[in-house]
Amino acid sequence: MTARKPSAVGGRAVTKRRSALLACCVATVVTATACGGGGTSTTSKDGFNQVPQKDGALTVWVDSTRLAAAKLYQKQHPNVKMNIVSYDGDANGSNYLQTKVQLFNRTGKGWPDVVFSSQNNEVTWAVDANFVAPLNKGLIPEATLGNFAKGANNVCTVNGTLYCLRNDLSQAVLWYNAPLMKKFGYQVPTTWEEYQQLGEKVAADHPGYLVGDAGDSFTPEIYLWASKCGANDITGAKSVSVNTTSANCTRMAELMDSLIKKKSMSVSGVFSTDFGKNKADKVLMMPGPAWFGGALFKETFKTPAKQIAVAPAPQWSGETVPSTGNVGGGTWLLSQHSEHVKAATDFLTWVTTDNAYQGEKAPGFPAYAPAAEVWLKQQNASGYFAGDVSALKDASTQVWSGWGSGQFSQEAIWAATVKPGLTQGKTVVSLLPAWQDSIVKYAESNGYKVSQ
Repeated sequence: MTARKPSAVGGRAVTKRRSALLACCVATVVTATACGGGGTSTTSKDGFNQVPQKDGALTVWVDSTRLAAAKLYQKQHPNVKMNIVSYDGDANGSNYLQTKVQLFNRTGKGWPDVVFSSQNNEVTWAVDANFVAPLNKGLIPEATLGNFAKGANNVCTVNGTLYCLRNDLSQAVLWYNAPLMKKFGYQVPTTWEEYQQLGEKVAADHPGYLVGDAGDSFTPEIYLWASKCGANDITGAKSVSVNTTSANCTRMAELMDSLIKKKSMSVSGVFSTDFGKNKADKVLMMPGPAWFGGALFKETFKTPAKQIAVAPAPQWSGETVPSTGNVGGGTWLLSQHSEHVKAATDFLTWVTTDNAYQGEKAPGFPAYAPAAEVWLKQQNASGYFAGDVSALKDASTQVWSGWGSGQFSQEAIWAATVKPGLTQGKTVVSLLPAWQDSIVKYAESNGYKVSQ
């Protein structure tokens, strides 16, 4: 097993093989003189044309967080040769994977067998790029697929065909420091109105303490998504509705502006050096995804045990159906160019369903329901959290469906358009029109028909 980072994209392909690659898919069994760079044949099986299968190392791309999963699989399967490659996981919508696949398609080589992505929108380009293999046409049993949480794999499905598996659910909840809340005499808010009032009181009575953060690229997925802001409603394969100035958007933007102004909501970003050094121990409350508990508070902030607790995300007064946002979650994809389909499928199934990783080691709430039950028990028995974490399970079914996973990255758009304005002292409300214009431009540049 080797672990390394992929080299940067460089150079220009000497030849273009698009026509040859398309020609290779015409017949059920063909002889390809240009596919993959040599005289090979493909066989139609499991819903796609498979290249000749060979012995050799299974190449798996993972981000730094999922590196532990790949290494655990290697440890438990010593007979499987593996080439484990660490990359950015397409964090913040970097599009690294798409860029590399475009290069591999031109050169006819280089595709990894299995890839993890922190993004939920990879199939929007990977299907058309002939990169991903279908998973529900014979590779993975329906009995296994049926055990994923309801709707978890919707982002992986195109016209009824499943092209990836969801790694974890990243439903947003309200994390809070239980001892501090008790010490200050505060009650955990159940509505956004109560949350704002408490944030304003904290600013006055306990300056320096925080009830939230607006400095990350995924900020809109925590706050605006939970508020049912219609900024990202994917209404068709290539159509999107964008309205960032509706009442649902402005009510949350005004709440954020109030707390930012009073300095009980940070604009630093929770993974920034500034936040970790000066603010991590000042977090009283923090709306955020399921993985905040382990990846942020335990591993990054090093918050001591028995402090962090979890509650349902606040709701707006008068709302009858609870709603929350979602930050990432990640997906696993299997390449249709793999020369090790059986080994790749075995790894893909293990890494998304096996309790050895998902139930016992994963930092986030597993998308595979049986593993999620084991994971919740593990969290409660770990001794780290201050109380039961069952609110995570409840929130997993409350993610608002009006925020889609288009080919363009909302995180990249927010980071380029809104975040710089916040650091310059502008209000979220004042930046909503610019956010809308930017979303429209990104969507149209990716071929989407936009309604406003």
